[in-house]
Order: sequence, then C-alpha cells, then structure tokens
Amino acid sequence: MKTTKKIALGWLAVLLLWVSAAWMPAASQASGLTAEQQRKYDYYFLEAIRLKALQKYDAAFDLLQHCLEINPQAASALYELSQYYIYLKDDAFALHLLEEAVRYAPDNYWYAQGLANLYQKEGETEKAIALLEDMTTRFTNKLDPLYNLLDLYNRAGDYDKMLAILDKLELRMGKNEQLSMEKFRIYLQKDDTKHAFREMESLAAEYPLDTRYQVILADAYMQNGRKEEAYDIYQSVLKQEPDNPMALYSMATYYQATGQDDLYQQQLDTLLLNRRVPSDTKLLVMRQLIVENEQADGDSTRIIRLFDRILEQDPEETQLPLLYAQYLLSKGMNRQTIPVLNHVIEADPTNTAARMTLLGEAVKTEDYKEVTRLCEGGVVANPDRPEFYFYLAIAYNQDERNQDVINVCHKALKLAAEGTKKEVLSDFYTIMGDAYYAQKQAAEAYAAYDSALVYFPDNIPTLNNYAYYLSLERRDLDKAEEMSYKTIKAEPKNATYLDTYAWILFEKGRYDEARIYIDDALLSNEEKSPGIVEHAGDIYYMTGDADKAVEFWQQARSMGIRTDILDRKIDEKRYIPYDQNEDGEKATQYTTDDNEAPQQ
Repeated sequence: MKTTKKIALGWLAVLLLWVSAAWMPAASQASGLTAEQQRKYDYYFLEAIRLKALQKYDAAFDLLQHCLEINPQAASALYELSQYYIYLKDDAFALHLLEEAVRYAPDNYWYAQGLANLYQKEGETEKAIALLEDMTTRFTNKLDPLYNLLDLYNRAGDYDKMLAILDKLELRMGKNEQLSMEKFRIYLQKDDTKHAFREMESLAAEYPLDTRYQVILADAYMQNGRKEEAYDIYQSVLKQEPDNPMALYSMATYYQATGQDDLYQQQLDTLLLNRRVPSDTKLLVMRQLIVENEQADGDSTRIIRLFDRILEQDPEETQLPLLYAQYLLSKGMNRQTIPVLNHVIEADPTNTAARMTLLGEAVKTEDYKEVTRLCEGGVVANPDRPEFYFYLAIAYNQDERNQDVINVCHKALKLAAEGTKKEVLSDFYTIMGDAYYAQKQAAEAYAAYDSALVYFPDNIPTLNNYAYYLSLERRDLDKAEEMSYKTIKAEPKNATYLDTYAWILFEKGRYDEARIYIDDALLSNEEKSPGIVEHAGDIYYMTGDADKAVEFWQQARSMGIRTDILDRKIDEKRYIPYDQNEDGEKATQYTTDDNEAPQQ
C-alpha cells in the first residue's frame, strides 16, 4: 500500500510540472469560487490533462468543458480547449477561446504567444502586431516577440520600425554580425548610405581584433562604389594576415572589378595554391571560376590546368578533386576522372561518392578486376553499403571464384540493416544460388533460390535460373514450367527466357509447343547463345525436321560448343541426350571453348 501511495504522489508531481508552463495557479483564476468549487476545478482539470496524455481525447475534451461550467473565466481550460479546436480546424472558435484566455491571464506568455501565432495564421496582421508590441514591453526577457515583429514589419516594408526592433535586439544581445548586416541592408533599401556604412564601421570598431569584420566593411564599400577605401582595408588586413582567405578572395574580386586581369589571375593563384586557405574557400572560388568560364564560353583546359596545379601542390586535398571529377564528367571526359577519383579514395578510403563514381565507370566498361579492387576496399571502408558486396559478388562470379561469391553473399546478408529492400536481399540469395550450382551443390543452390523467392516472388532472373537447372536434372518439371512461364510473361521477347521455357516443354515431351517458343527465341533481336541454337536443333529433330536440326547443330559447333555428344549428333544425324557419352560417363551439357556454362 505504501508503494502505491508513493507512485500516485510521484505521478501527481510530474503532472503538476507538466502543466505549469501553460496553466496559471488555480488560486489566481478562481475569483468568486468557493473552496469546494476550486477543488473540483483542480481535480477535473488535472484529470483532463492525464487523459490527454493517454490519448483519450474525447474524455479529456468533455472534462475541459465541465471545467468551464465550474469557472467560465478559467484561462487554463480556455487555452487547452483552444488547442482542440485548432486541431479540429475550427480556427475562428479557437481564436475566441485564446482571446479569452489572454484576457483572463494577461501575464501568461504562452497564451499570448499562441494567440499571436493564430492571428498571423488567420491573416489578422494588425491584431498580431498590436499583441506582439504589447508582449515586448510585458515580457522583456523574451526575444521571440521581437523576431516575430521584425518579420511582420519586413513584410509591411516598415523599415523604421524594423530598425527600432533591431536596436532593441542589439541592446539585449550585444552588437553582432547578423544584426549589423540586417541594419546595413535596411539602410541601403532606404537609400541611407551614410547610416549604412556607419553601421558597418561600428561593427568593425566593436571588434577591432577580428579582421573578418574589416573585410566585411571593405566588401560593403566595394559593392557600393567606394573601391579605393575597400582596397586600403584589404591591404591592411593582408599586411596583418597574409593568408587571410576572405581578404585574398576579396582582393581578387577587386582586381577583377577594376579590370586588372593579370593581377586577378595572380591573386587567384595566390589563393588557390595556398595550403593554409581552407578547402571550403577554394571550392567557392573554383565554382565561381567554372561558372564564369562557362558563361564566357571559355576554354576548359584553363580550368583543368588550375585543378591539376592545386592537386599537385596539395596531394592530401579531398574536396576539390570531387568538384574536378564532376567538371570532367560534365565535359564528357569520363576516363580522365579515374586518376582524380583514385586520388580521393587513396587519401580518404571512406569517400563513398568517389568510390561509387569509379565503380560505375568500371561496371560500364565491364572491367571486373577494377570492380573487385574497388569493392574489396569498399566493404572494408564502408561495411554498411550493400552495393559493394553486390558488385563484388558479381566480379568474383566472373572470375569463377564461387566460394568467394558465397562468402560475400553470406556476409552481406548477415550485415543487412533492418529495412533493407526485399529485392536486394533476394538478389543476394540468387547470386549465392548460382555459385552453389556452379560448385555442383544443387541442394544448397535450390535452397538459396527458394529464399530469394520468399523475399521477392517475382525475381525474374531467379525464376529463370531455378527453372533451367531443374530442367537439366529433369526434376520437378511442373514447378519449373510454372516458374519459367512467369519469366516469358514478364519479358516475352527475352531469348534466354524463351529458350528455358522451350527446353522445359521439350523435356516434358511437348515438342510442337517447344518449337513455337524456340522459334521466338531465334527471332529475338538479342545475340543468340550457342546453347539456344543447339536446343533448336534438338527440338527440330524431335518435330521431324532432321535436316534443319543438323544445320542448327553445325551452327552451334561453329559458335564454340565442343562436346562429343554434339559431334555424334552431327555425324549420326540424330538426337542424342546428354545423359551419357560413349564411355558411359555422364556428359556435361553445353561446354564451350572456355568450359563455361551459357548465361541463363
């Protein structure tokens, strides 16, 4: 029992703290209430807040209305009910309730702020301004009313009132760059250059040891035609800090604006080839130079030479090479990006953007050794990126490193984050299934394919490979036919899928149907594999066209198939299954010069 009491008291304490910001003490609102009425009000109000926290909004709403029956002037209940009506999109009644809450509790900041926000939402700008102006004198420790007023005055174009607000903010916060720059902007809009420059001069004087403000003042002079004064300040800053990036950049801008092109180029070199200048500044300058060069239809070799000089001077730089690569790509110079991006990943192996760009180029050119190199580094530097495992598995597959394929897929599936797309997981199981089958581990291959189809039942490559391998073993042919039929429905002109379906029909003895689909495969615009051509010969033979069958078999041999069975078919002019060779040993179907199975 004691424990229960402690919990109840603890909950009450938390609840009282929770509502204290928005709920004025009951005693201050209970004018004219008896002690019993006040007790009831407090109980029902707290119960309403508790029910609200439990998301029992209907019951809480009813209790708040009951609170107003007890005390119609209770600002706390009025405020809470207004939030319900805002949610119900009855802003007009919510506005009325908030106005009442503020009238009965004028010293509650949150009620007033809520009312000001709703006024602005409803387009009641004059009322919002009047309320916020009152709040700036009533709640002198709050800055939000001042910022809200600043925004409203700005919309109305009332510059004098904006300046007055900025002065108040400055008194409370002290002089700073943001406020001074805003005042500078407003004075310029008023065509009051005298006060505009006085404001910037005041900022620089306020922080005499911060040369940044001196450069800002000089920039303001430059933008408004006072170039000599700007020049003097730039030179003064650079005398104190020769590597000051702002001053170096502004000095270059000065030379450009005054038509001193040689000095402009020299100043750019001083800036861009200075290792003490931050990368962000160099990026800004190079982006501007690229834009200027494009607008002038300039020679791209100038930009390229500048990039090369920067990287030669600072080989550890990692940000500029990415911009350089983007520039080269925009010029169609894809191959030239490779050494640049390799420079990036050598300096920063975790730079995914550079590695992915290189990987895309390697995949496009089918350079699988490069794919392997990039992805082996990628899975170490960025182990949470599934694309590196995916392309690494494909690259290993090209090298017939089947066990490595299986290991990579297992690792990828183990590390797969929650929320990984089911299609991605399915593809990993498919690749793994292909590798198992290549290792003559049919049971493991079929288990992997089954897992792939659990994640993504419409994975077309999986359905095709699974069906084809079942047909080679002459097992589960009904299942194989069902899977293969899905592939040709999805891609009715895919020669590989048509061939698989035709071969399954062949194995089921439905030769006339098989011939229809093998003909479609042969008519496809895709390049025919020798396996498809040999299948055509087998099917044509079984439909009674032995001469045409021999033509297909001879064509398949000329395309690279080298098997004793194929030679016997041609010599004996008859179909011979790939069950046994002349020595009674099981033959391998469709072996090419490179001893590779045709890609299904």
